[in-house]
Amino acid sequence: MEQKENSALTAEEYEETVERLLEEPYHVIDFLPVQVPADSGGQYFAAEDFYREHTQRRRLYRKFADILLGLNCYHDLVVTDGRIWETNPPPGELYGKIENCPENGFLNILIGNGDSLITLTGGDLYLTLYRATGELLQLTEKLASARGLFVREGNSIN
Repeated sequence: MEQKENSALTAEEYEETVERLLEEPYHVIDFLPVQVPADSGGQYFAAEDFYREHTQRRRLYRKFADILLGLNCYHDLVVTDGRIWETNPPPGELYGKIENCPENGFLNILIGNGDSLITLTGGDLYLTLYRATGELLQLTEKLASARGLFVREGNSIN
């Protein structure tokens, strides 16, 4: 994997940082406020199928992009789709990477100095935010809420 010239660390160092953060506590940014119980009598799977349909997933991913563009106003973001690492990609480029993340793709987004991580796995209907505390968590909650999304502590979805 490569890195663009404005990256502070090597690609290997970024990968090591991601691996370390994946072991940390996490929060989920989701369209549902709590995880649906396995024995729920509702239509979770029908709603999930609806959101996975291409146009609805892109609509949800646009909300994710809005959150990340907002976070990027306050924090540096270092982004990879598995090919290169790029620090603070132009807003349109970042938005496009998120909105068009393929079902078999992913994005890893380091926040600040690699203190926190957001992951998006293509086809998933949530973002995962690792090691978010204090100001970052509060800011993320506000940005998500403004877009009709919820931030909750993670359980066992990853």
